[in-house]
Amino acid sequence: MPPFSQSDPISNGFSVSHKTHHPNHHSLTNIITIDVGGQLFQTTKQTLTLAGSKTIFSNLFEPNNINSIPFIDRDPELFSILLSLLRTGNLPSKAKAFDIQDIIFEARFYGIDDLLVQSQSNPSQFEPFNLEKSIILPLSGRDSPSAIATTPNGSVHVSHGSKITSFDWSLQRKSTTLTSFTAIDSLLALSPNVVAAGATDFSGLQILDLELGFVTQTLSWANATKSSSTVQAIGTSPEFLFTSFESGRRNSNSIMVYDLNSFKAVTEIAHNEIFGANIDSAIPSTKLSWIPSMNLLMASGSHSSPAGVTGNIKFWDLRSGNAVWEVKETVDCFSDIAVSGTLSAVFKIGVNSGEVSYIDLRKFGSCDSWDYLGESKKVNVDKKVKEGFGCKIETRGNQVFCGKQGKLELWSEVLMGSLNNVKDRIFRKNLLGRVKDLGGNRIMNMGFGGNKMFVTRKDQQCVEVWQSPVRRF
Repeated sequence: MPPFSQSDPISNGFSVSHKTHHPNHHSLTNIITIDVGGQLFQTTKQTLTLAGSKTIFSNLFEPNNINSIPFIDRDPELFSILLSLLRTGNLPSKAKAFDIQDIIFEARFYGIDDLLVQSQSNPSQFEPFNLEKSIILPLSGRDSPSAIATTPNGSVHVSHGSKITSFDWSLQRKSTTLTSFTAIDSLLALSPNVVAAGATDFSGLQILDLELGFVTQTLSWANATKSSSTVQAIGTSPEFLFTSFESGRRNSNSIMVYDLNSFKAVTEIAHNEIFGANIDSAIPSTKLSWIPSMNLLMASGSHSSPAGVTGNIKFWDLRSGNAVWEVKETVDCFSDIAVSGTLSAVFKIGVNSGEVSYIDLRKFGSCDSWDYLGESKKVNVDKKVKEGFGCKIETRGNQVFCGKQGKLELWSEVLMGSLNNVKDRIFRKNLLGRVKDLGGNRIMNMGFGGNKMFVTRKDQQCVEVWQSPVRRF
């Protein structure tokens, strides 16, 4: 019998048969029976309510439908998977037998694709100790990735050459946008479809709508020499967008603070000018990190010279516009630096030693010496060796991730005694991945979104996706 015969259509492929009655559909019962593609399913009103008020299931609660069995002309096996999603918040293991795009398409039909995104990219499902390289995202062209920008739902934008390629939360290629940059050095996701992009050899910070494929706004810094303003770093807080600019003549730099919604300039901090040969007086900030627990902006930058690598780390109070703490780096400057509000610490990889060390932020302002993670040992700080050159470091929750050449290290704190005892902090190291995942070209970028970690390597035209095998779909 055709699915719409002897029935009144409610929506595409969805009808209610008035000839079939079921005792479960009495006005006082909580049980709902649904016929999907000829197969009956029973669930509760509470379960279907989780789908939301603007979905196909909301029609089932109308008074004239409650004593009839609704018929939906769709695949019952896919419906079974989505019903499990409504019941538990997660996809069942049998979903692995289906193509993810089929499940996405079906979820959109029922109007519960948002629930599917949440279930498959929940940050709470991120399991750092079990991460394995699971998927390779190929990029078109010959350019290797120069920057990546992740979103909370697990999607990722990748800059390679003059292009930005976007992958959605299900890791399907969504779009490739051609920009006016020769190469993009800084990339930051402001929303699922909007990014901020900048380059060290191209003037201005561009706000791009990747869904529409064009620049919506260009932000520039009006420096004293009236030269171009190149972008050295980008950062955000819940309210502001931060941009580190340097003049085209490389003799001045500044950090501009913009309203995150309107992109109007709010204030300028960290303005520096180079005087004479003293280049250390104006090192531009090449990394900007907001620390919510302290309401401060951390800005760091370094400079290489024949005498070695020097740098500084400054903590800025936006209300006063002043730096409230500064750490100067002269002996074993950082190859890369990261801050963790969860661990209350700043972490670095020494450019000379290659070792990971930290400063405890619970001693803020009173200590500028670094403690090495793991066991104390004598490390090589020979300025000519540079064992840590090009190494990367990022934090995620209460873990520290390090890209040392081709290896990935995970550092986690071992709690010993009172949490208030800042003297006895112990961190342990683990290598990530299976044996076949270890090694490879030097790691250039690390990023985290949803329950995934994204990694790019030197001279490779792809992005590695690392996930936990128990969470991987």
